[in-house]
Amino acid sequence: MNIEEIAKTSPDIVIVAETFADIPAREALLDRAMGPKRRKKSSEKLRRGRRPSEGLALIARTAEGSVVGTVRLWDVRLGEGGPAGLLLGPLAVDQAMKSAGIGSALMRHAIAEAARLGHRAILLVGDAPYYARFGFTADKTAQLAMPGPYERERFLALELVSGVLDGTKGVLKAAGRKLKTERARLAA
Repeated sequence: MNIEEIAKTSPDIVIVAETFADIPAREALLDRAMGPKRRKKSSEKLRRGRRPSEGLALIARTAEGSVVGTVRLWDVRLGEGGPAGLLLGPLAVDQAMKSAGIGSALMRHAIAEAARLGHRAILLVGDAPYYARFGFTADKTAQLAMPGPYERERFLALELVSGVLDGTKGVLKAAGRKLKTERARLAA
């Protein structure tokens, strides 16, 4: 897939790589969509002070340039000394654009890009019925855990390479590129 894939739901929406200039709009969208408690989630512990995985910070933009959706994937280690994986999140769509298929388009694009870049598994904490349509399940996360409180039934995984999660166990750990101090403060 091309990084500028046009969302199938609307010819006026494009999915593109996030830029530094998109940070304020992305953060405002996340605040509106997820509320003030979004920074206290256990997934945040794995994202704090880190940059998203290379090529896996995506936004949905209108023809006018407004950011109406976002998804990012983060490098994690699956347990102590375990294999590499990705943690997806947050996924958010502007309330005015809900049910337009933007979230689904972002998910399909993120999964395809992760596979194209050679990643082998994606994990997330989210609504199982929603994410099941993309192949996510709790079947492979029984021996894995998030750092901090989370709802076990919402801890889901998608293998991009069949069997890669077999035998994995332990707590997910942050991996990947660290943010520089100023950017960490702005992007956190």
